Amino acid sequence: MKKKLFLFCLLICIVQWPLSAQYSFDNVLYGAAYYHEYMPEERLDEDIRLMKEAGLSVVRVGESAWGIFEPQEGQFEFEWMDRIIGKMHDAGIQVILGTPTYSMPAWLAKKHPEVLINYIGGNPAHYGIRQNMDFTNPVFLYYSERIIRKMMERYADHPAIIGFQVDNETETRNMNNPGYSIGFRNHIKEQFGNDLDSLNKAWGLNYWGMNINVWEDFYPRDGVTNPSYKNEWERYNRKSIAGFLNWQCDIVNEYKRDDQFVTHCFMPAFHNIDQTESFRQMDYPAINVYHDVQDKQDGQYIAYAGDFMRGVKKSNYIVMETNAQGIGWDARGQYPPYDNQLRQNMYGHLASGANMVEYWHWATLHYGQETYWRGILGHDLQPNRVYHEFKTTADELKRVGHKLTNLQKTNKAAILYSHDSYHALQFMPYSRKDNYPIDLVHRALYSQNIETDIISCDKNQDFSGYQLLVIPPLYVATDSLLQAIDRFVKEGGHVVMLYKSGYCNEHSAVRAMAAPGPLREACGFYYQEFSTIGDLKLKENPYQLKDDEQIGDWYEMLIPETATPLAYADHPFFGKWPVITTNAYGKGRLTYIGARPSQELMDAVVRNAATEAGVIKTDQLRFPLIIRSGTSNQGKKLHYLFNYSAEEKQLPNPFGKSRELLADKSVGENELLILQPWDVLILEEK
Repeated sequence: MKKKLFLFCLLICIVQWPLSAQYSFDNVLYGAAYYHEYMPEERLDEDIRLMKEAGLSVVRVGESAWGIFEPQEGQFEFEWMDRIIGKMHDAGIQVILGTPTYSMPAWLAKKHPEVLINYIGGNPAHYGIRQNMDFTNPVFLYYSERIIRKMMERYADHPAIIGFQVDNETETRNMNNPGYSIGFRNHIKEQFGNDLDSLNKAWGLNYWGMNINVWEDFYPRDGVTNPSYKNEWERYNRKSIAGFLNWQCDIVNEYKRDDQFVTHCFMPAFHNIDQTESFRQMDYPAINVYHDVQDKQDGQYIAYAGDFMRGVKKSNYIVMETNAQGIGWDARGQYPPYDNQLRQNMYGHLASGANMVEYWHWATLHYGQETYWRGILGHDLQPNRVYHEFKTTADELKRVGHKLTNLQKTNKAAILYSHDSYHALQFMPYSRKDNYPIDLVHRALYSQNIETDIISCDKNQDFSGYQLLVIPPLYVATDSLLQAIDRFVKEGGHVVMLYKSGYCNEHSAVRAMAAPGPLREACGFYYQEFSTIGDLKLKENPYQLKDDEQIGDWYEMLIPETATPLAYADHPFFGKWPVITTNAYGKGRLTYIGARPSQELMDAVVRNAATEAGVIKTDQLRFPLIIRSGTSNQGKKLHYLFNYSAEEKQLPNPFGKSRELLADKSVGENELLILQPWDVLILEEK
């Protein structure tokens, strides 16, 4: 009996060990990137004193410093970083260490100029800027692996280090080196084998006689006009980025402790990255979010980034960089936040599911391209208004941060995002404006307090957890994806879909059938014609819009079969065909917009669909009052209430009896809540 009990206890320990060892965000981490190597030598102790006084809990270091770690080939100098990390540890500040591969040293570029990028169009990269290398080049990978291993051997066991960032803001950046083009050809071979006839047919390469009959004739990206080739090239770019980052993760994972994490920080230009594959080995994906402030502060871009990032790992994420003061590669974008905006933005990140917020950066530089990309401290390196607001926010996090980490969100609405459609619509644009208006779609949901996830159709074809899908132009899609949308509607889901959807297959080739192809039954219409248009109004203004320019750019001449017309253009010719339709299909409904809508029209269509789908109520609050909700680690409902305006706002508590965490006071049901300009309240429901 004792033996069985011992074995049972041992099994429990083994099962629980990885969970207990993995880094856990017990409180919100709040900090900044730190570059002592750019500062006067005597600043280290003073910076750390100011950090402790401000309540800063984490720094990121090292990601730009390859040329300092290895000033000449094979000559490694780490003592300067030893001192920084050691003093951070003594001060109780946690450290994230970056691998420095996004900025190679001058000696490497001089000795091996072949590692520099050859851009599409034939222009070579030069040394003097970061991210100018072919990261698939074997020589670059050799030297990269060496510096990564040297750093991991030295720092993996350091108790201050909680995680490692591999590379930084990785993209291919129009790379077209000879070896990279060969890699693309091999990527195509994996798909088509030796069946070049199938390749020529799928891509339509017989057009202009550009068919490929032997692999040696496969031509490089320069000068290519074929949309199928270009779209597959973008897929290969995403695959290459993911391969490079997973290669670095493999190395780091050989050394790191179980209680350390690996991450990478992308910008919210999601179009160029396969986020799911890139973050496959990373527990906490990271993002850098730079957004408007002052009178333009609205929280929407912060929410957009978070709504996408949560879906990458279906978990929480971290913010590695965001703006503290004015930003820009020159002095023209100097917009420091108004009072309370820094604090409000930090809580905006947490309300979207972030567990950490770091600013870029601690101290403003005195030289270099980013002289005016200002940090928490300005050029004088003294405490200032932003520093004191950081301190106020950090003090609040010490009290309540443990209740705010690992926020879980369960949303009823989702935006279906398509990498392929984004790129295909750049190659074959229909407008001089944004050809993939995902911001228009997201803003319509966000401004009406319809919380949403942004899910990539590359990896998701099961939408059963949602009640409402909103779909930007789904120009490129497989039959199986369109069938999944059809199934979602038939089984009771509601869809709002924009123009040009279902038109091309996965090769960016137009389907040889009446549009919208496989979606015809779910949409309840077909069309054979379309036209470029100027700005038009809707006949009889069915949505009661104030804006006179309600549709524009593109008009599909929809011929209803089972669909019900909702709106027509106010035009003697185009007004013969409906521009907005809705179709009851199975247990659900699909609403289609056949022209580019204004923001006001997009808002109205989404509001009607969300109300009918049961996602929101008719009296839903709207911007500038924004509510973001979720469930805390303690299993309690949390509600963030934001006032994105310069005026005081009042509203009755829309939730049950709660605790307002920041003021630490009880709030009764329907009790009047007062939000000061640029304010935030956090209600924890009882």
